[in-house]
Amino acid sequence: MIRRLLRPRLLVPLLVVVATAGGYAWWRSQPGAAPAERWRLEAVDRGDVVQVVSANGTVNPVTSVNVGTQVSGSIVRLHADFNSEVKEGQLLAELDPALFNAALAQSEANLNAAQAALRLAQTKEARTRSLVGKGFISQAELDTAVKELDAAQAQVELVRAQVARDRTNLRYTIIRSPISGVVVARNVELGQTVAASFNTPTLFQIARDLSRMQIETSIAEADIGGIREGLQARFRVDAFPGQFFHGEVRQVRLNPTIQSNVVSYTVIVSADNPDGRLKPGMTAFVQVTANRRDGVLRVPNAALRFRPPAEAGQAGANAAAKGGGAGAGRRDAGQRVYKLVDGKLAAVPIQVGVSDASWTEVTGGDVKEGDRLVTRDLAGQGGPQSQVRLRMF
Repeated sequence: MIRRLLRPRLLVPLLVVVATAGGYAWWRSQPGAAPAERWRLEAVDRGDVVQVVSANGTVNPVTSVNVGTQVSGSIVRLHADFNSEVKEGQLLAELDPALFNAALAQSEANLNAAQAALRLAQTKEARTRSLVGKGFISQAELDTAVKELDAAQAQVELVRAQVARDRTNLRYTIIRSPISGVVVARNVELGQTVAASFNTPTLFQIARDLSRMQIETSIAEADIGGIREGLQARFRVDAFPGQFFHGEVRQVRLNPTIQSNVVSYTVIVSADNPDGRLKPGMTAFVQVTANRRDGVLRVPNAALRFRPPAEAGQAGANAAAKGGGAGAGRRDAGQRVYKLVDGKLAAVPIQVGVSDASWTEVTGGDVKEGDRLVTRDLAGQGGPQSQVRLRMF
């Protein structure tokens, strides 16, 4: 067996394995890298912290009206088209009035017949009253005549109401603009039949003024606390990449929207549109400046997220056991940072305020401007420790 192991083709791989194992054991027994080489450090400084809330929304006119019809019929004339500027009361479209004219003529004929019946009843009532006064007929005859007169008067009022209804329906065949503005949408074509039996069909959509637009955004409940009326906002649209438009928070609606147990609130951002570049229906990517701190002591967010390898592993295990996930780790990380003291990590409790994408305001704690805080373990890059951090954050 010894002779067989000493053969060159078996001896060389055996020596490689032994050398690798010995080198790994020696490496594990050596002290770690120098602190300056192992840890990435960033300094505490003073500057601005701007908390921005981002959301998506849709650009819409401030006031828009859907113009419909209250009667059914076919479109015989169109007097407005897309992008037409219209005035209040201006003619937009006409429905075929033939059936409504016929109904009105019938009602007017019924009115004439009812009025003739009323005149006859009045004459009969007067004659009967005279005969009763002379004693030629009984009082019952007069009562009957009075009843017929009252019924004739009621019939006249009923037919007059029918005439008024038919005249109103005839007027409804003329579609007029309720406001002055621009026709944004036309939903009918010449000759199309519209039915208003169950709901009012929309024929036109008119925007009052396209020089003022508004964006309806949805803000999560975690961010709505910092949103209030009057805050400045900026947004961009895909039609003009790289260009920002400016607006202002005009309304924070109280009615919540709940989808899959996620609560959000609608926030209205108003913006000027003097050159008409913003079109209704555009998707806007909005940024609202919820809070701002100028010239404050601040720390990098990476320093708040950092944890020593052993502590990071334990925190990750605790968060997973509690079901807290990443959010639990971040809440704990916001309370302390780490410095190097004599080459060793030292935890420093701090109180934090406003945060943005890169920095967090320091409102209290034992840190000062120029302190260098640990933000990353360079020795753990790509190894198990870095995997632990990725799972946490």
